[in-house]
Amino acid sequence: MKTYLLIAVWVFLFSCQGKQSASEAKEEVKLEREITALSFQKIIDTAGVNGSILIYDLNHDQYYSNDFDWANKGNLPASTFKIANSIIALETGVVENDSTLFKWNGEKRWLKSWEQDLIFKEAFHFSCVPCYQEVARKIGAGRMNEYLNKFSYGNIQVHAENIDMFWLEGTSRITQFQQIDFLKRFYQPELPIAPRTKEIMKDMMVMEENEEYKLSGKTGWSISEGKDNGWFVGYIELENNTWFFATNVEPGKEFDMNDFPKVRKEITFRALEQMGIMKPGK
Repeated sequence: MKTYLLIAVWVFLFSCQGKQSASEAKEEVKLEREITALSFQKIIDTAGVNGSILIYDLNHDQYYSNDFDWANKGNLPASTFKIANSIIALETGVVENDSTLFKWNGEKRWLKSWEQDLIFKEAFHFSCVPCYQEVARKIGAGRMNEYLNKFSYGNIQVHAENIDMFWLEGTSRITQFQQIDFLKRFYQPELPIAPRTKEIMKDMMVMEENEEYKLSGKTGWSISEGKDNGWFVGYIELENNTWFFATNVEPGKEFDMNDFPKVRKEITFRALEQMGIMKPGK
């Protein structure tokens, strides 16, 4: 009887040790995938903002960031949602292609660049909020939720009453990790969308292209409860790899808000330079 008891205790202890080892191994893999980049924090501090730069190496399945806690924190998607909104518009036929015309009704708008007729591709690059509000209303809450669920896109709260504002205000949230996950699935491609939609969107998202790389992305800016929050998300294609990025920042106490539109991209480019992905002087 004592022999059986000893064997049972030995088996129990061995199985616990095995579970602990598996847990430790899992944590080690996680640590290897998430690499702290202290240079990113210096970039952010020098710029006078608070936040996180998250960069993902597709070839090696590794993330680099100065603050992984911030990268896991949800924020309003703001105009980065125009990527998903555009895809859904094309999939539902609300927008036919990147040349679909949005006519200006003559009303005063927040930005001068919005006060003109714009084709869909221009509306995306000018980040024309009234154009995309029109698109969202035509898609409707039902279809919007259907596609967002299929896309596993953040934690977005959509209903009839907020259909043209849910990405700019309210309780919708997406993290930097979720932004990159969505972009990666779009790029590979793993999203349940037509090849035609993917090709149109890939073309629309291009911001810069040269012999060394192709840069695609979208900025975003929301103001919630008096707090400014800025995004820059996208990916950069090189000959031998593709790197994804999601930068999320908020202004520091002494920050000049006139610089907020450009700081999101500037600090991202500096981080990409630090990684050797882009040449200095972008």
